[in-house]
Amino acid sequence: MAFDLESLRAAVTAHGRVARVVIAEVQGSSPREVGAAMLVWEGGQSGTIGGGALEYQAAQQAFQRAGFSKHPLGPELGQCCGGAVTLLTETFDADRVRELEGESIIARGPGDMPLAVKRLTACARNQGVDLRPRRVQGWFVEPLARSTQALWIWGAGHVGRALVDVLHPIPELGITWVDTAPSRFPDTVPDAVNALPASDPLRVVQHAPKDAAHLILTYSHALDLSLCDALLHHGFGFAGLIGSGTKWARFASRLRKMGHTDAQISRICCPIGQKSLGKHPQAIAVGVAAQLLSLSTTNAGVQCPPTRQTTSFASRA
Repeated sequence: MAFDLESLRAAVTAHGRVARVVIAEVQGSSPREVGAAMLVWEGGQSGTIGGGALEYQAAQQAFQRAGFSKHPLGPELGQCCGGAVTLLTETFDADRVRELEGESIIARGPGDMPLAVKRLTACARNQGVDLRPRRVQGWFVEPLARSTQALWIWGAGHVGRALVDVLHPIPELGITWVDTAPSRFPDTVPDAVNALPASDPLRVVQHAPKDAAHLILTYSHALDLSLCDALLHHGFGFAGLIGSGTKWARFASRLRKMGHTDAQISRICCPIGQKSLGKHPQAIAVGVAAQLLSLSTTNAGVQCPPTRQTTSFASRA
């Protein structure tokens, strides 16, 4: 969990005044963890702090409440979690969002900043120490959400759109979405996604980070094959290809003829997704999302099984 400034900025741009409600502290059982947040505006909201009575009440009172508030989930709200949750509610407009620009850590609370908070934020900023959201001596400290995994999605057809729908809300993923023309993309692309029309997608491969993850699912088998070849030359953290076992056998044979070794070729996972979930675009997206989240949270994976029925991301070479 982290402070998603991009989503907040987009909400303020679209709706003007926006309240942000974040779980600042948990005692006992809770429907969500510290750092989980939702945005509330007149007539709508996004994100979740766990649903149920807690979220409903927090959303209803978002513009009347400011600062920290503690909620015993059982006695006050009738929820069966049994714990207590402390919420931090803040209201943002365009000016306040601009004040956060350039920050990497956001710390706020009553009175002067405690020495413990100063030390914690200094270590995180100066020494690159990972910081999780936490409450320290009455102050709440959050890291700013940063993209930690570059993801390039090649193809804006049904599966590509389903993948973007599922994955774009995850702030740790920096998504670049490539297809051959602007008309290939939907009318509305999420603000956090970089839609990149390229008449010759092979020419933009060189701009991808060497450790990026790639999902190849274009409308053309020939283009899919060329992208596999280009990425094997360029380097990648993970590459997944949509298709059947038969398609992959043909691709592997052709990639050998192009000069790639079996060890290199085996780093490409095909088919992508989880076979047991089916072939519907959303089902494929759910399976691939689970794989990608596993890679993002563990920073590691395992080799694709010999059967090519991919259940996790390949390890980075």
